[in-house]
Amino acid sequence: MKTKLLTGSLFAAVLLGLIYFMAQEPQTAGQQELANTAQVEGQQAGSAQASSASDVNLIAGNHPDFQFTGRINYAMPDAPEMSWPGTQVRARFTGPSLAIDLEDQYGMNYFNVFIDEDWENPIIIEAKLGRKSYPIADNLEPGEHTFTLTKRTEGEQGVTKFHGVILAEGENLLTPPARPDRRIEFYGDSITSGMGNEAPEDDPDDHLGQKNNFMTYAAMTARNLDAEFVSISQSGIGLMVGFVSFTMQEYFDQLSGLGDNDSQWDFSQWIPDVVVINLFQNDSTLIEQRLNPVPDDEHRIQVYLDFIKTIRSKYPDAYIVCTLGTMDAVKPGSPWPDYIHAAVDRLKEETGDERVGVKILPFGDFYKHPRVSHHRENAEILTAFIKEKMGW
Repeated sequence: MKTKLLTGSLFAAVLLGLIYFMAQEPQTAGQQELANTAQVEGQQAGSAQASSASDVNLIAGNHPDFQFTGRINYAMPDAPEMSWPGTQVRARFTGPSLAIDLEDQYGMNYFNVFIDEDWENPIIIEAKLGRKSYPIADNLEPGEHTFTLTKRTEGEQGVTKFHGVILAEGENLLTPPARPDRRIEFYGDSITSGMGNEAPEDDPDDHLGQKNNFMTYAAMTARNLDAEFVSISQSGIGLMVGFVSFTMQEYFDQLSGLGDNDSQWDFSQWIPDVVVINLFQNDSTLIEQRLNPVPDDEHRIQVYLDFIKTIRSKYPDAYIVCTLGTMDAVKPGSPWPDYIHAAVDRLKEETGDERVGVKILPFGDFYKHPRVSHHRENAEILTAFIKEKMGW
């Protein structure tokens, strides 16, 4: 694999750019498995230039032909806010050039941009603090094109405002692509978010540039099933205890994924066909270290059961998949998969709810966060399970 670094300039009459390519040596097999990435450096998008200069063709973020997926905050219509991992913006456009206008809260987020559904060759935006314009392309073939923007990082990296795109003079957006008919939503922790998934196997997990929600088991499963995808995940979170100060029960119903906050999501806005829960990894790590008294087996089962019931109350008709893995909570001898089985069995006994199933992912004898290869394997397992249960 070769990685390219792109450095772009802003636009005047049309998108201009100086693009420098720096080829690196191919990475080894355990490293990032995307075939050919490019990283973009943003340039200042001053308010006069970005919103009032007649020679800049800015299509504002409230244009009806932008297609958003995920929990988006539309409080500022011209600049919708994205926070959750996997949040997506798609559009069709005309012309040879494209730049994306973002305003990042902390300067810690990363995004993928795919042109014309070239899923193997993302352009990676390393967002800078404040409002910037990120040149994506300036030599596309004449005619129609698509772009897909996805958030690689998660809520704790901050909120990003989508101010829109800059196209060549006289060009515009077109009617967006049709949405998939199927919908799948995931509730999880750092595994579902994608922490460290593009890091070499021997390297640490915590480099933000190596976190890519698009290449998680969750996002891959959704693509395998041709389903629209939402990820409600937070690194370090648990149902009883975690590496963050709040639990999933306190977090799952928020509009904003930025920590524990008072925002409220309207669950009627997007109703999934399938919900996947992948939680208990952080509980398994910390329960005996941080909770006193230590919850017994009965309490652990009941907490999980209560969360399934909470999800069912939001989505009466969804099929719920309870999974776990693939870190050490599923290693041989671990009791945590048994707690999940017991909770689901009890739910069926108490309520007669048969639209709930368990699929525990296998332990790969790998004690760090799973890498892309592990995510791909788990996506195949989960895809087959959901196809069977849903008849897809």
